[in-house]
Amino acid sequence: MMGDGDHPSDNISQHRDSTQVASDNMNEWTSLRNSKKYQEQNLKDEEKQREAEHASKKHRVILVAYLLSALDMSCLFMQISTIPYLAKNLGLDSIGFGSLQTTFGVLQLIGGPVFGRFSDQFGVRAALTLSFLSGSLFYLLLGISTNIPLLFMSRIPSLFMHGLPGAQMVVTNWTTPTERAGALGKFGLCMGLGMIVGSSLGGFLATKFGLKFPTFVALTGNLLSIPAVLVYIPPRTEPDGGGTQANPSKASSVFNIREIMRLMRLPGVMPIFTIKLLSGLPVGLFMIMFAVISINFFGLDPEQSGYLLSYFGVIQMGMQAFVIGRLTKRYSDGSLLLVSVAVSSAVGVAMAAGCTWNIDMHFKLLHK
Repeated sequence: MMGDGDHPSDNISQHRDSTQVASDNMNEWTSLRNSKKYQEQNLKDEEKQREAEHASKKHRVILVAYLLSALDMSCLFMQISTIPYLAKNLGLDSIGFGSLQTTFGVLQLIGGPVFGRFSDQFGVRAALTLSFLSGSLFYLLLGISTNIPLLFMSRIPSLFMHGLPGAQMVVTNWTTPTERAGALGKFGLCMGLGMIVGSSLGGFLATKFGLKFPTFVALTGNLLSIPAVLVYIPPRTEPDGGGTQANPSKASSVFNIREIMRLMRLPGVMPIFTIKLLSGLPVGLFMIMFAVISINFFGLDPEQSGYLLSYFGVIQMGMQAFVIGRLTKRYSDGSLLLVSVAVSSAVGVAMAAGCTWNIDMHFKLLHK
C-alpha cells in the first residue's frame, strides 16, 4: 500500500535521479582516470622527446669536436711539412731550425696548463675559440715572415694553440665513463687523418704554388673553425647540465701558478704528465731531425717529404683502428705503456744504427 501523497511516478523519478548521479560520478571518475593516464603518457612522451633531442645534440657536438680536431691537425701538419724549407730559404741552419722547433715545444708545454685553467674559468667553447684565434695569428705571422726574427716571433701564439686537448675536453664532458675510452681513442684516427691530409696537401701546395701557400690555407681553416665552435659547441658542455658553470669572476687567476701546481698534485696527474713529457721528447726530436735529414741527407722536396709524413699517418690510423682497441681489451694500460716504451726505444736504436751505417758508407765512398 502506498502512503498518502506517494505516487508511483515520484519513486520512479527518484530512482532515475539516483541512477543519473551514480552514472555521473562514474563518468567523472573515468574521465579523471583517463586524464591522469593522459598526463602520465604526455610526461613519458616529453621525456622520450628530451632524451632523443639530447642524444641528437650529443652526437652533433661530439662529431663537430672530431671534425675540428682533424682540421686542426691538418693545418698543423701543413706547416710541419713546409716549415723546414721556409726556414732554409730564410737562411736558418740546422741548429737554428732546432732552436725554432724547441721554442714551439717549450711554448706548448708552458701553455698547456694555462689553457686548461682558462677552460675551467671561461668554458670549453671560449678555450677552443682562443685556440683557433691563436692558430690564425700563428699562421698569419708565419705567412708574412720575411726574416728570421719574425719567423721566431710567429711561434709565440702557439702558447694557446691546443685545439686537440680542447676537443678532448668536449668529448670527455659529453660521454659517460663507459663510453669515454672508446670516444677518446677516436682522436687517434683524427690525428692520423690530419697527418695524412695535412702533410700530403701541404707538400703538394708548396711545390705547386709556393712555400707560403699552405700557410694561408691553414690560416683559412682556423678562421672557419671559429664560427663552427661558436655555433655548435655549447658554453656548458656537461650533458646533464650539472657541474659548475664557467665563472670568470673567480678570485683565482688563469695564470695562478699555485692552482696549477695543486692540480698537478692530484692523484694520478703527475705520473701521466711525466710519461707524456718523457714520451713526447723523443717524438719531438724525431720530427725535428726528420725534417733536417729529409732535406740535407735525402734531398727530398716538400711534396716528397709531405707524402712520407702522410705515410706515418696511415700507419698510425691503422694501429688505432685495428690494433690498439684489441690490445686495450686484453692487457692493462701499464703493460701496454711498458711495451710501447720498449718498442719505441728499439726503433730509435735501430734508426740510429742505420743512420750511422749509412753515414759511414757515405764517407767511405767519398774517400774512394
